[in-house]
Amino acid sequence: MEDKDGGPAYPLSGRNLGMSLRDWLAGQALMGIVSNGEILKQHGLIQDDVAKDAYRFADAMLAERGKAR
Repeated sequence: MEDKDGGPAYPLSGRNLGMSLRDWLAGQALMGIVSNGEILKQHGLIQDDVAKDAYRFADAMLAERGKAR
């Protein structure tokens, strides 16, 4: 059973499971957000809001992924 983070994106052996899929998806969303000047203007370049939105996108992608299974 996968955890809330979607499990590891790059599994490693031992106790270090690597980056979670949620973190990886948030990073991908963040790249899209910061590359779009209009979205950044909406946030007023507030990094906390941009980071929260990136994780909201990641959570939405994980929710959709769960529906498809």
